Amino acid sequence: MKIRLFSAIDYLLLLCVLFLVTIGITFIYSSGINSDGIMVSNEYIKQIVWTCIGIAVMIAVTAVDYKLTERYSAHFFIAMAAVLVYTHFFGRYVNGARSWLGIGMLGIQPSELMKIAFILFFAHYLKQSENEKPRKRFIISLCIMGIPMGLILLQPDLGTASVFLPIFLFMGFMANIPVRYLMIVFLTGVSTVVLTVLPIWETEIIKKSVPVIQVLTNTRLRLLILASSTGIAVIGILGKLFFEKKYYYWITYFFGIFSASLLASAGGGKVLKPYQITRLIVFIDPNSDPRGAGWNIIQSKTAIGSGGLFGQGFMQGTQSHLRFLPQQSTDFIFSIFSEEMGFLGGILLFLAFFGILVRIIFIIRQTTNSYSCYIASGILGMFFFHFIINVGMVMGIMPITGIPLPFLSYGGSALLTNMIAIGLLMSINSRYLDFKAAL
Repeated sequence: MKIRLFSAIDYLLLLCVLFLVTIGITFIYSSGINSDGIMVSNEYIKQIVWTCIGIAVMIAVTAVDYKLTERYSAHFFIAMAAVLVYTHFFGRYVNGARSWLGIGMLGIQPSELMKIAFILFFAHYLKQSENEKPRKRFIISLCIMGIPMGLILLQPDLGTASVFLPIFLFMGFMANIPVRYLMIVFLTGVSTVVLTVLPIWETEIIKKSVPVIQVLTNTRLRLLILASSTGIAVIGILGKLFFEKKYYYWITYFFGIFSASLLASAGGGKVLKPYQITRLIVFIDPNSDPRGAGWNIIQSKTAIGSGGLFGQGFMQGTQSHLRFLPQQSTDFIFSIFSEEMGFLGGILLFLAFFGILVRIIFIIRQTTNSYSCYIASGILGMFFFHFIINVGMVMGIMPITGIPLPFLSYGGSALLTNMIAIGLLMSINSRYLDFKAAL
């Protein structure tokens, strides 16, 4: 079904995206100037180039019928998985993770594009499996999610890997996977993070021995607890089979989650570096390491607080131009914006993101095709998680995970991924409107 390009554009989405991208370029420019007024970074030029590329790609994706992506979703997913394997062995290190491919100054982060590949392929599987048993569907879905998450964790890049969880949960919920199954993923994920960081919390935050945490630091004791918990879960399974009592199911449910979390936390402690784990918990007490892991949070909160109601004015911020805040053009771009534009500027930014999220929900509600519904749900989960975690991180109420703010943070790979996502949303919406007009 052919449509005209201008009628395919969702102008509310486009307006919000262009507003955010413009703000991003403006404050990437501001962050690149020091206190003497000297330009020390040309990142804003690169971001302009990536923005032009991203807009062109967004328009191209909008013009193509999104239904065509279903046919090639498996190929795209497998190809991106192969690229991630290649990156693991031959990629280059950036900020402690081997997550980039490129030549010279030109680079791309394959894990960002894998988000789109995963959304498309997972949407395809959910559509094809709508008549399968919920348990089988859930297990296969877990395996699909485990491929990109596992490959990205090996880099190791915890921030990007964690984005796949909300995508999975949002899409799984819309696909009617039972909530009790989805809660297994959520509770296991949260428990794994807690069990992984507790040993570092003991040594770095409270700085005294906690007997209970010996379960996580003593290998023999950990194995004993793991075996006991797994044994109880197995007993629960047998009890459910032979006695058909509901409480046996919940015994298996919770002890199975605990066993999986305990096992996964052991792997997390091996894969993640100590500084990455420290960054997850230092938001509890940044002053425990004020010149190390807590530095970013302290400076970020100072920048946001100094902005006040109206801000200090464009290019008048002290934290950014005195170079107190590292990664100010990427993870902490919101801190710079808040310092210079203040609380009122932040409200405008929030409204733009709110407009995008509400528009996606509207697209989900009006679509009659399950494949498009799943795609839009995955994109909603991706944007929502990025926004909540990044803003919470710079305010000091969320762990530092290195997750960028969509459309604002410097980075070509993330911007290109977000533009592709917007293009898919526009393609979905325009085909629905065209179908509705043809009725």
